[in-house]
Amino acid sequence: MQLIGQFDSPFVRRVGIALELYGMAYEHLPWSTFGDWERFARHNPLRRVPTLVLDSGEALIDSAAILDHLDELHGRDSALIVASGERRRSALRRIAMATGTADKAVSFFYARLFADRLDPDFTARCEDQIRAGLADLEAECGARTREWWHGDGPGHDDIAVACVARFLSEAYAHLVTLGNYPALVAHCAAAEGLTVFKRVSQPFVPPS
Repeated sequence: MQLIGQFDSPFVRRVGIALELYGMAYEHLPWSTFGDWERFARHNPLRRVPTLVLDSGEALIDSAAILDHLDELHGRDSALIVASGERRRSALRRIAMATGTADKAVSFFYARLFADRLDPDFTARCEDQIRAGLADLEAECGARTREWWHGDGPGHDDIAVACVARFLSEAYAHLVTLGNYPALVAHCAAAEGLTVFKRVSQPFVPPS
């Protein structure tokens, strides 16, 4: 398998961490959606990351769809998310909150990067959404009674929350101070201290 995309993307990073935790062999192609625009077209017409190219040549897009496929390959009963029930719904909600906040942050980032001027009301609304997403994740982390939601180690929800929080703190340093979210800081510190998080890691650098 080939995983396309850079690990400064929380979406690419969470797929890379899952691949590592599942012990699945893959080649990492750290292509940029800017510098490698045309190469992306061979695998993903949307030219978005992550893209996972299977050994058959089939390309999967969207981190949620990719992780669902990896869960199936690994086995639903031992996947990084429970197979059914309330715990699964809760995990999926946390993942959706984290990735939804990141989606908003990414689209807003590019709007700020390319627009000469943004409407102040639009800017305020986007910033409020990012802060609201972080506040929700802070509450989730604060309510947890054990180190990980998933069990003895991080699951997809633990991974998504940590990856997104780091991305937001780096891409929106002017807006996001993780120190304002102590439970989220503790969660990120536990995650980033793991070998797999250190191995699948890349500081965010704005495109130029």
